[in-house]
Amino acid sequence: MLSLEKRALVKIAFIAIIPLLDILNVVSAYKRFHTRIHSLKMRPRRKLAVLASLGAMASVQGGASIAKILFKSLSPSAVALLRTGLAGALLFLIHRPKVRTFTKEQWSCVLFYGFSTAAMNLIFYYGVQRVPLGLGVAVEFVGPLGLALLTSRKLTDFFWALLAALGIALIAPWRQNTDVASLDPLGLALVFIAGVMWAMYIVAGRRLSQKMKNSDAVTCGLCCASLFVLPFGLSSPEIYSLTPRLALLGLSVAVLSSALPFTLDLFALKDIPPKTFGVLQSLQPAFAALSGLIFLREILTPTQWIAIACVVAASVGATLSKD
Repeated sequence: MLSLEKRALVKIAFIAIIPLLDILNVVSAYKRFHTRIHSLKMRPRRKLAVLASLGAMASVQGGASIAKILFKSLSPSAVALLRTGLAGALLFLIHRPKVRTFTKEQWSCVLFYGFSTAAMNLIFYYGVQRVPLGLGVAVEFVGPLGLALLTSRKLTDFFWALLAALGIALIAPWRQNTDVASLDPLGLALVFIAGVMWAMYIVAGRRLSQKMKNSDAVTCGLCCASLFVLPFGLSSPEIYSLTPRLALLGLSVAVLSSALPFTLDLFALKDIPPKTFGVLQSLQPAFAALSGLIFLREILTPTQWIAIACVVAASVGATLSKD
């Protein structure tokens, strides 16, 4: 049996605990309410992030359309030099990376990233000079899609690989007197090689992102890419007769194809999951086909649209099947 003094102490403690429990309940309820309000506030931000990602894709393909227009006056190597050089200079002025603090390991990663970026852009431009933009991006997209499928061990991804292969088979000019026979085999081969460089670019980008922040990585990577493209660009006679109009169009390609989409993608990745971002990126071939139709009047056949849809569906499926 408890003494009277101990009973009194228990009653006092019990009376003191009850208000404390009430306070904790109020605090817990406030936290739940605050979390709910925060989630409601994030929904518009997520929608805005999705719009930013879509805007980045439209910007990239719009820049590619302007690049194809420039091919009438400049060689693909000259356009690639304008794109990487002006974009690198613009981003360098914006981000001002502290290059003196970079280590040898970081510089080696930057050089690898810059080389893959230069090769991807240069070869892709020579390819889409010969084939429609939408089909070129669809074939090039096999590079990152193949990389994703090769690193997966799921049986379902075998189906997505077959679907992508079907899309490429529909694009390839197998026979004469067909709706795809007019496609340039060399152009298709070049955009396919550009796709391999795109896969290398992804590997280099992942490696570089682990060594430095994204803004420094892309800025220095584009500057290095311009150095790799420089000999090819300077070997083009057209670069020495550059007019203000062509220079302005080149600046537009640099902004639309590199500086602006990079900024929009960074904004989008802050508020949408990587899987959602990957699904959105799968729409690149469709955006390219629409951009070619609107700006370049590149009319595709129904078979070619089906081929693009196969590649897009395969990319979406492979992205969604990731863990």
